[in-house]
Amino acid sequence: MDLPIEHLATFAAIVEEGSFEGAARRLHITPSAVSQRVRAMEQRVGTVLVQRTRPVTVTEAGAAVLRAARQIERIAADVSEELGAGQTAGTRIPIVVNADSLATWFVPALARAARETGATFEVLRADETVSTERLRSGTAMAALTATAAAVPGCTSTRVGTDRYRAVASPDFVARHFPHGVTAEALATAPMLEFDRHDVFQQRFIRRVTRAHVDPPRNFVPSSSEFALAIELGMGWGMLPELQCRPGLADGRLVALGDRPILMPLYWQRWKLDSPVLDGLSRVIAEEAAAALGDQTPENGTRTHPTSAKPAMR
Repeated sequence: MDLPIEHLATFAAIVEEGSFEGAARRLHITPSAVSQRVRAMEQRVGTVLVQRTRPVTVTEAGAAVLRAARQIERIAADVSEELGAGQTAGTRIPIVVNADSLATWFVPALARAARETGATFEVLRADETVSTERLRSGTAMAALTATAAAVPGCTSTRVGTDRYRAVASPDFVARHFPHGVTAEALATAPMLEFDRHDVFQQRFIRRVTRAHVDPPRNFVPSSSEFALAIELGMGWGMLPELQCRPGLADGRLVALGDRPILMPLYWQRWKLDSPVLDGLSRVIAEEAAAALGDQTPENGTRTHPTSAKPAMR
């Protein structure tokens, strides 16, 4: 199947800009020329590649074409850099990362990767239920995810384990848990959740009660504000150890349990021979190992928090 490189570049620009008109402005061609290139690709492929919505959305076939377009862009940029004809920073690397990692260790790792590779990055914040789909669709080249199974066309490497602890403010504990963290107290104590996909708190509840309870809940969809809301007594919640350790040390927070809930983290990236992706992956692995390590529970056995598919926030 013959898909000209300029047509693939046009297709990637449409998706990145969100419209045919935006791609036309970026490429300095007319919207009509953009439409003609897409029609030509669709005729060659034999199916629709992009839905003309606002912003545009790719079809399943369009996701495969977008992935190919991004990979060709990456290869061309790597070759240009190797030959001294261009700068690596000319191509942006889109990465999917969960909010808690962004709030703790990932941004310093990315800053180091930018220095060492010379590349630029676009960070897409999403939990693991979305991150693997971004890899499949071609909108991301790499992702930090809780999913061990590699997305087709990608490699998956375990880079560490995040440890979450149930915490609350001292006043909150005195008010809602005067007799300890019991099933009855957990049923009435207000709980904080990141969003409606956040299941960390329910995991802790099941560990304590062996049952499902439905306490009052507040939703705070920002990692730093989530931690602040816990300190201010809005509710109890699960925080990464990296985020709650200072508060536990100085008394602003109190741990509700002895054992953390473990979240294995995996770095998935395109299976592509690229010096930039190789360099980025090396830095992420090293920084994750330094920040998180590959932790095991206190009894020394490696476990997943639940038998269900893990989720991130």
